[in-house]
Amino acid sequence: MPADATSSATPAPFDPATLRYDANGLIPAIAQDHASGEVLMMAWMTAESIARTLDEGIVTYWSRSRRAFWPKGATSGHVQRLVELRIDCDRDCLLLLVDQTGPACHTNRRSCFHTALRDGAEVVIADPIA
Repeated sequence: MPADATSSATPAPFDPATLRYDANGLIPAIAQDHASGEVLMMAWMTAESIARTLDEGIVTYWSRSRRAFWPKGATSGHVQRLVELRIDCDRDCLLLLVDQTGPACHTNRRSCFHTALRDGAEVVIADPIA
């Protein structure tokens, strides 16, 4: 079956409690541009932030430093609209396919993954968006 084919199995209702969270109730979430496939960022979610994301369609993370919900783009305007949420095979990591408005990174770059290790040296491979 092709990778994007739909299974013929009857869909089961989603329950965020069935995911595997760490000891702090967190699960890693990778945001990927739904159209280009570019990996944009990684952040943490809780069962409640997942529920908010699904209800509102705007990705909401859990900020460990602020200990608060963090709707992506609430202050910057660089919103992530959820296109599809995917769960990995171990149910301990999420992939968020998103429609990203503006840069995803707080450094004003499209992706947080803007530094590459090449020949033993760190090289910045993306400039901030003008």
